[in-house]
Amino acid sequence: MNGFLNLLKPPGMSSGAAVAVVKRLTGERVGHAGTLDPEAAGVLPIMVGRATRLLDLFPDKSKSYVAEIAFSGATDTQDAQGAVIEEGRGVPPREEIEKALDRFRGDILQCPPAYSALKKNGVPLYALARKGEMVETQPRATLIRALELGAQTGKDGYMLRVDCGGGTYIRTLCHDIGQALGKPAHMRFLLRTRAGAFSLENAVTLEEARAAAEAGELERLLLPLDHPLKDMKALSLPERYWKLGRNGGKLPAALLPEITENERCRVYAAEELIGIAHREEDILRFDVGLCGG
Repeated sequence: MNGFLNLLKPPGMSSGAAVAVVKRLTGERVGHAGTLDPEAAGVLPIMVGRATRLLDLFPDKSKSYVAEIAFSGATDTQDAQGAVIEEGRGVPPREEIEKALDRFRGDILQCPPAYSALKKNGVPLYALARKGEMVETQPRATLIRALELGAQTGKDGYMLRVDCGGGTYIRTLCHDIGQALGKPAHMRFLLRTRAGAFSLENAVTLEEARAAAEAGELERLLLPLDHPLKDMKALSLPERYWKLGRNGGKLPAALLPEITENERCRVYAAEELIGIAHREEDILRFDVGLCGG
């Protein structure tokens, strides 16, 4: 089995646990493309078989989320799982929130939370935080393409819709919005609706995956190897180059004259994706081969 299982991860399950389930179902090497916090739900693309070779080549690492910001207080984890470290000071008027959101659109700086999977000396920050060692993180750039305020939820919350670049922490965004308003806040709910080319529309639940595996039909739920690569140029090799391409050999760049220096392309032989290559002067050199192994 080779391809992507676009999993609709349930809340309460870690990304690692979801990968372990799929590994048992497929019997293949698997990995996930983009961690989703245990308490969050939504799209978790899982790479199966040779798809694991493609992780670093996804051209689109953008994400979309629906989140709930709660003005009941700030927490040490910046979400509803943490301890309250600052009590709420009331809910700001909608127009004040709308105005505050302006400063969080576009290119912004974020300090990743102390409770995160980032590592210090090989140890995840969340592991250090649980031992009482809170690591001060440095600001880093991220991109918020769209940020919309939705309906009010209960007496102290609002829904947010976020389109962002990879590496954005939505709980930090909620925390920072609260700080900007002088109203301590945290993230109470998170649903990832899209991760690059993977969306809720083509996601499957664990129950659906288990049922398909029991029926011997799990492979039909896998999205093809080229699903997240459709924005790359494609080269369909003439038959005389099939063997060379499948063996990872260098190909003449003249086969795809419109490709520019260092640009990547998908390479096919007999409609089979056999690898990803880039141009170096007059040749196409494979970055990843997908035949065998």
